[in-house]
Amino acid sequence: MAKCTFCGYEVERGTGKLYVFKTGKTANFCSSKCEKNMLKLKRKARRLPWTANYEKGKKK
Repeated sequence: MAKCTFCGYEVERGTGKLYVFKTGKTANFCSSKCEKNMLKLKRKARRLPWTANYEKGKKK
């Protein structure tokens, strides 16, 4: 299964969205919440406590 590009959680088969940039790079999203935060609001996942990537940012 694919992981959400923004939050880092697993995307269940048959759900989520696949976004393709003009450069050909792809991004998987588990929900519209993740999609909006990354693409529209330009937020960093490591600064949001509800993401799995937040834990990666805390470790040093």
